[in-house]
Amino acid sequence: MFRKKSLILLILLLILVSNTIQADEKVSIENLSLQDALALMKKNNLELKVSKFSEQIKAYEAKIAKGHRYGKLDATVQAMRSNDAGNIFGFKLKSREANFGDFGFSDFMGAIGQGAGQANGDFGAFSQGLAQQGGSILALQPKDLNYPDTRNHFQTILSYMVPLYTGGKLDQYAKITSSLHTMSKLDTSKLLNEKVFQLTKTFYDISLLNHYSDNLNSIISNINRLEEIVKSMREEGFAKEIDELEVEARKSEVESMSSQANFNKELAYQYLSFLLNHNVESIQDIDDRANMPQVVKEEIQENNLDIQKAKLGLEITAMAIKLKEASFLPEVGAFGEYGSSDDNPLNKFFDKDFYTIGVQAKWNIFNGNIDKNNLEIAKIENMKVHEQVNLAKRGICLQIKKTITNIKSKNADIESLETQLRFANRVYENYKERYKEGSSSISDVLIKQSKELEVLLKLLTAKNDRNAKVFELNSIINKGETL
Repeated sequence: MFRKKSLILLILLLILVSNTIQADEKVSIENLSLQDALALMKKNNLELKVSKFSEQIKAYEAKIAKGHRYGKLDATVQAMRSNDAGNIFGFKLKSREANFGDFGFSDFMGAIGQGAGQANGDFGAFSQGLAQQGGSILALQPKDLNYPDTRNHFQTILSYMVPLYTGGKLDQYAKITSSLHTMSKLDTSKLLNEKVFQLTKTFYDISLLNHYSDNLNSIISNINRLEEIVKSMREEGFAKEIDELEVEARKSEVESMSSQANFNKELAYQYLSFLLNHNVESIQDIDDRANMPQVVKEEIQENNLDIQKAKLGLEITAMAIKLKEASFLPEVGAFGEYGSSDDNPLNKFFDKDFYTIGVQAKWNIFNGNIDKNNLEIAKIENMKVHEQVNLAKRGICLQIKKTITNIKSKNADIESLETQLRFANRVYENYKERYKEGSSSISDVLIKQSKELEVLLKLLTAKNDRNAKVFELNSIINKGETL
């Protein structure tokens, strides 16, 4: 019976695993467009999710800072049992039940009564006896006071403390934490820009590799035709075995390059799937040259995330100065307490209730100039961040100019290499025809083809470098999502 249940459980588990694998296979994406990929990345990218969680934490921290303004209300319920004389007396006072018997007056009154009895109504004799026995009477240790019965004590208290004036500390704390929340949003935006850069570059890399593979396939087709020509000429006695071997070696070299391109494309798809947290099988090819963004200086100063973060940092340091200045001002707070006590829970609550209210003012007069030095540090930090803002503005402008220059340089390289590629292809075709006519060797033909391959590889590299600089420029001017 046990084995039968185990077998059924194993079968169910295998079915579940099989369905899971099939489900994973079904979610693979084919023919993915760049715009769809950007939308999917914003939704699924794991790093962006982590960054958004950090945003939420900062938002709650800002709410916590604001919450300090409203004070603190506590409800305290105590249940105690004691035979300690001090506690018992205090419990009865709290419960408003203390009487003279609790002070030991029964022993005191007994001694007085005994003295009165001995005087037989003679007040003078009573006074004389009281004077003589007064010391012994006062030395009595009242049993009711020192050895009270064990008592329960139940106490319910509501207490409220609220700051009335803090010199602006709470206001500045609230503003600083709110600004830090905004800073975390900028961090997420910067991370999003980076991921847009990586995703778009990967898309263009795959498209370039597709174009590169097409060119290599075209070259392999040319080599196949050349191989047929060489075989035909060898059959007619116009070519040698070494010619055929040279062509085969070149074909193997180009096929190896094609395989390497496919491996690189596979790696690019793996990275694309990682960015999207989703398996991607294929994409829609796009133009192998990314569009150049329009650069407007005023928009850069307004939109660049590094500059925005630097400006926000400057605002935070200004708040920090006001926060340190508040240390020179007094702090005023109020508190109130309301409750009730008894030897039974909530018994006669309003008959035995009590309250306490008060105000406290605190003003630091001297602490070794610590507050003064902290204020000076805050002012210096503000001046430092002010210069960092200027540095960020100038640095971003320089970086943009440098990037645009690099793009222009790559554009010129691409134009030149495309011309060289067309020329190299024409030269190769020319030498192939000359080989047919017997006026050039197969080595000459393959050398010209090597030049074509060399130019093709350089062109691929130049386009890739140029696209990377375009995406970098988009990221700097915060236009990554408009690609």
